[in-house]
Amino acid sequence: MDQSLVRLTDFTTYSDAHLHFKPERLWDLFDGNRECFNIAHECVDRHATSSERVAVRIVHADGRNDALTFQQLAERSNQFANLLKTEGIKSGERVAIMLEPEEAYYVALFGCMKAGCIAVPLFTLFGEDGLKLRIEDCKPAALLTNSEKMPIAKGFSNLKLWVTGPEFEKQMAAQKSQFSWETKGDDLACFQYTSGTTRELPDAIRHTHRSLVTLMSAALYGTGIRPGDRFCCPSSIAWGHGLWHGTLAPLALGVETMSYAGRFDPKRLVQAMKDFGTTNLSAAATHYRLMMNTEELELQDLKLEKLTFTGEPIDSETANFCEVTLNQHPRSMYGTTEVGVILVSYPGAIDFEMKPGSLGKPPPGVDVRIHRPDGSEANPNETGEIVVERRGHWFPTKDLGRKDNDGYFFHGGRADDVIISAGWTMSAVEIEDAILRHDDVLEAACIGVPDTARGHVVKAFLVAKRNNLDLVDEVQNMVRERLSQHEYPRLIEFVEELPKTPAGKVNRKVLRDRERSKLEEK
Repeated sequence: MDQSLVRLTDFTTYSDAHLHFKPERLWDLFDGNRECFNIAHECVDRHATSSERVAVRIVHADGRNDALTFQQLAERSNQFANLLKTEGIKSGERVAIMLEPEEAYYVALFGCMKAGCIAVPLFTLFGEDGLKLRIEDCKPAALLTNSEKMPIAKGFSNLKLWVTGPEFEKQMAAQKSQFSWETKGDDLACFQYTSGTTRELPDAIRHTHRSLVTLMSAALYGTGIRPGDRFCCPSSIAWGHGLWHGTLAPLALGVETMSYAGRFDPKRLVQAMKDFGTTNLSAAATHYRLMMNTEELELQDLKLEKLTFTGEPIDSETANFCEVTLNQHPRSMYGTTEVGVILVSYPGAIDFEMKPGSLGKPPPGVDVRIHRPDGSEANPNETGEIVVERRGHWFPTKDLGRKDNDGYFFHGGRADDVIISAGWTMSAVEIEDAILRHDDVLEAACIGVPDTARGHVVKAFLVAKRNNLDLVDEVQNMVRERLSQHEYPRLIEFVEELPKTPAGKVNRKVLRDRERSKLEEK
């Protein structure tokens, strides 16, 4: 067979992946090149070959289902691109989108990219402070949101505010449904805020249009997407997993994808996967835990062939549930927003042997190692920091891990004070800052503690003027409102004083060690 006619999507085994992979072959999966490339064209327009071909299915928690075809997305995103031009919003300017999965979200996302603007997806559970920090940081020219979030979106100067509804639809209807994009591969396409760091404001990762090409390595070997799959990713479209791996990657290959809007309900998701014949599910480990802990969950008749998880390691009980009940071993996909996916378990590859608890191995062409604090490479099974080679330098992930004698990597916990709960990455510093705004709180320290449903939850240790249940409720509600609905301390303990380092900083390690000792004593 002429190898020049074979695409990387035609190979499904682990051995073929490493035999045939070359970075330049990723470009064969697209129409464009480095000089002329647009994410919206590659994900939408080139697949709009019939009025029946579904691009996105949207499952709503309230029982509704929506379907958008590639053709609908192509025409409507053209209208949004024209609307941006009509309003005088120029190429390179940022457009923030604060919406749950719905037609307007996808239309705006791809319309921005066609117009040469930079899309900035924002989490819909952000409170006033969370939104303000990001608006002041990226300084968007416009914000698209809904009537529910509109009250906290008012008041920003030099910001065009669109609210979904009749008036917005009237403006859209006045625009032409044709548009000619003119972007290059190195033009910026999207700002992606990480879901938490040790800074008060998480970094905005700047993605170019050609980032879609690099993403295909994760799609092929991390989530195992292939033409013909029916894909599903219930993660939020504001974060990397839901946007890049759950939306852009499958659409780039012309694969139908399914998203989830509203409060997560395992029964609702399972029924939707049955209705639409989902074959490839990629979710947070917490989604699987919630499925496992939901009574009377009817899992018969599912057609799942590939199962992946990300965001945090999966516990053995949940992994066993997936293998026994869903008839698939859940395969890990590990990475960060900053470095992308760097460890995969090759879903769909029958010759890749799974090791319980492992993060898998690097995808083809990626060099991952374990380094000691001095930068030297660790020995097999020695714990150190997970690092990845990028342009001749070793880039730290801030995660600890080890590599065994067979080349499998294992997670060893966070190397900083980031807390991962239910797949969300949260900043201890940011939560503490919000708590300290309460007049009765003198000092605060937050850590992650084990939880059977969410992996970890935030626990806050408070030195306060009063120690009562009323203050617990006040603090939790205040943090929900100021940061986001998921980013608050589910557990609160009042203490006389907090452990400190010699420099006077709160020593969270001491708190983590104390909590670990309590668990070991039980």
